[in-house]
Amino acid sequence: MSSYKELLAQREKLEKQIEEAKAREYAEVLNEIKQKMADYGITLAELGGRKQGKVGRPRAGVAPKYRDPETGSTWSGRGKPPRWIAGQNREEFLIQK
Repeated sequence: MSSYKELLAQREKLEKQIEEAKAREYAEVLNEIKQKMADYGITLAELGGRKQGKVGRPRAGVAPKYRDPETGSTWSGRGKPPRWIAGQNREEFLIQK
């Protein structure tokens, strides 16, 4: 039975081999993809899931709602709260309008 350190060494060796194999095969795969795109007339827009000519609606930015008085950093109130406001009373950080 292998020891913990031996298994870690094996894992490290395998990870290195994986990275080397990926690097060797990368250029070949990339060339294959480019060739097939040229052969079939595939565009980058099609690969991204968008159809040509279709443009998504522009998104308006959200105005900041909270400001850190020490650094001046702002937060809109959407998404994960930044460290400076997490777990605190948000009313103290409201931007006055």
